[in-house]
Amino acid sequence: MLKPVRWNTFLRDLFVIQIGFLLYGLAIALAIRANLGTGTWAVLDVALSNISGWSVGTLTILTGLVVLVIALIMREQIGWGTLANVLSIGNWLNLALWVIPSIEAHWPLQVGMLLVGILVQGAATAIYIGVNAGAGPRDSMMLAITRTTGASTRLSRGMMEAFVLVIGWLLGGPFGIGTIVHVFLMGSAIQWAFKIFRVQPPRKGEPKIVAVDSSTD
Repeated sequence: MLKPVRWNTFLRDLFVIQIGFLLYGLAIALAIRANLGTGTWAVLDVALSNISGWSVGTLTILTGLVVLVIALIMREQIGWGTLANVLSIGNWLNLALWVIPSIEAHWPLQVGMLLVGILVQGAATAIYIGVNAGAGPRDSMMLAITRTTGASTRLSRGMMEAFVLVIGWLLGGPFGIGTIVHVFLMGSAIQWAFKIFRVQPPRKGEPKIVAVDSSTD
């Protein structure tokens, strides 16, 4: 269940994976600041933030821990990168929300922010999964669904996004046209990024994700 640490490439992997986490936090912040409706996970996190009074980044960390437990129950392999994901993305998100202003009544800019956020999130996912140090909690559950059912990455992610959306909407999260766009495009963005960065998603019966162009130990 635990991936071994590749110490000979650890510093490089740590640097690359943090780039992925930074981009992921940036992507979430872009969607939130676009004010067209956030991504599905942010719908839930913002709703919980409004209820609890805690920051969105803090709620991202807490929901990540819950999802990680579910992925472990599904026997998905995790590694140091999985735990780093839980602890890092929420903090990058808080920083990005502090830097990026909220945009309203400027449709071209808002739509641009939304679409760029989706592309950046797809790329960020491929970057840190490609490090092969263990996917993040949400992506670990996505990969577990892909591995155990044989479904495509697009379908697995789409099912997750729809489920989380319903819960977040019922709790009063910021649902909008941007949320619908996320539901339909995020799986494709991730699958596209996997091809661009040459990351091979797991197939049924394969517990690992392998970066095609990574060095072997």
